[in-house]
Amino acid sequence: MVRVQDLKEIILTNAEYIGQIDEIQRRSNIQLPDKKTRKVVVFYGVRRSGKTYLLYEVFRKNPKASLYVDFEDERLRKFTVNDFQKLRDAYFDLYPELVGQEVCFLLDEIQNVSSWEKFVRRVTEREKIRVYVSGSSSKMTPQELHTSLRGRAWGGEVLPFSFKEYLSSQGVAFSDERAIYSGSKHELKKRLEEYLRWGGFPEVCYSSTEVQKRKVLREYLDAIFFKDVVERFKVSNITLIDVLKDKLFESAALKFSLTAFYKQYKNEFSFSKDSLYSYYKHFLESLIVFEVRKFSSSSYKRMRNPAKVYLIDCGVARKVASEDKGRQLENVVFLELRRRGLETFYFEEEGECDFVARDEGGGLFPIQVAWELNDHSEEREFQGVVEACKRLKVNNGTIITFDEEREEKIDGVRVKVVPVWKWLLSHISLVNLLLQALF
Repeated sequence: MVRVQDLKEIILTNAEYIGQIDEIQRRSNIQLPDKKTRKVVVFYGVRRSGKTYLLYEVFRKNPKASLYVDFEDERLRKFTVNDFQKLRDAYFDLYPELVGQEVCFLLDEIQNVSSWEKFVRRVTEREKIRVYVSGSSSKMTPQELHTSLRGRAWGGEVLPFSFKEYLSSQGVAFSDERAIYSGSKHELKKRLEEYLRWGGFPEVCYSSTEVQKRKVLREYLDAIFFKDVVERFKVSNITLIDVLKDKLFESAALKFSLTAFYKQYKNEFSFSKDSLYSYYKHFLESLIVFEVRKFSSSSYKRMRNPAKVYLIDCGVARKVASEDKGRQLENVVFLELRRRGLETFYFEEEGECDFVARDEGGGLFPIQVAWELNDHSEEREFQGVVEACKRLKVNNGTIITFDEEREEKIDGVRVKVVPVWKWLLSHISLVNLLLQALF
């Protein structure tokens, strides 16, 4: 039971706090519905990726007609689904002139309230209330939401900062693609190496010293691991979950086989195959690990072959894995493809190609990633992407490197070699509508 007076105090203090924030980093690649679409907007993603500040950004577009509540606030620890109506009434008690007007409810970490979907569906459909919610769980994705919200939710995944967002957070202006051909490219490359080293979690980007960055990353990894995996799923075999965590983070941008893991550790400590598969699924559900399956028209072949695993952020990865610039680069490319809304697979036949990206129209784009092309690697990298293009019947492939650029035509296949910093910055944003168009 939560008192109405306490709810009013929370509403007012939150509004005051958001108004005092000096600057909020604008986010790109977040698709939003137009004003006529009556759907619940769901921002989901790993904790501390910037979902809260995205809600703040929406709030500040129309602060006089917006409510923000964070359900990790200890004052709301007893809040239940029955208290939502109290929250609505408390807001309109404070602002009676808004009754019947278009208002915005921003509900942060909503997964902490059981059966929250019933309230947001009702007010979205029956009242002039636009609802934005956030959550730190894959259960918040549109595909996994409760049945009552199927088809009524608009999902937007929030990842740590992209390279372009990272540059903006550092005060590096980038508004003209001609900059990548000018002397400023040296500054961009320097910043990219920092980004590959520390990643894109917002607080890390704003930390001024390496000591602070390491501290924040360590705290993030601990919080994500213990709160979103161990506590959330009530993990009992701590040895297994610890070893699996280390193995997954060591395997970033590599194939990962649960069968091989079982064979390697089954005689070292006690665990079952069922527990292993369940714990692996917990990591995927926590949104800190992603898997990419082999490209195949057969679902059996996709599932039979080991997945490649990628991590939510290369800054987190480096805390437990040895530094490998090529794998860090591949992880960054994977995350960018995910931001751009592309489905990803890996290609493996006679040769290998790191990614086959597929867009919503079914278009296929083979992409190879290598830190550099040298005498040892060049032939293998080109052969992999050319084979993928031929098998997929496409004429163009891409090799993304740190700083090489050229074009080759091999067996009728056009292969563009592009620097990753140029590829990351030259993409046309997928955002449907800018936030200022919401109100």
